[in-house]
Amino acid sequence: MLEECKALSNETRLAILEWLKDPAVHFPGCGDVDDGVCAGLIQRRAGCSGSTVSAHLAILQRAGFLHATRRGQWIYYRRDEERIRAFAERLHRDL
Repeated sequence: MLEECKALSNETRLAILEWLKDPAVHFPGCGDVDDGVCAGLIQRRAGCSGSTVSAHLAILQRAGFLHATRRGQWIYYRRDEERIRAFAERLHRDL
């Protein structure tokens, strides 16, 4: 649980998770978002460098909150809703 809490301890990472909760609203015009949102669009919205956003996405992925799908040279990210729900339930139950 510590790794998940650490992943959520950053404002940008929390924002990314919020944006990906409703990608059609937060990334208008990006087309089909069923496979996720391109890392480049997340970077643009976050206003950070590519390496910084990449590090944030990697932390969220290691914590189990994101799935990544590579298509060609692009990586698309989407939330792991089941994993997020299980974490919230465990947090509620244990604390």
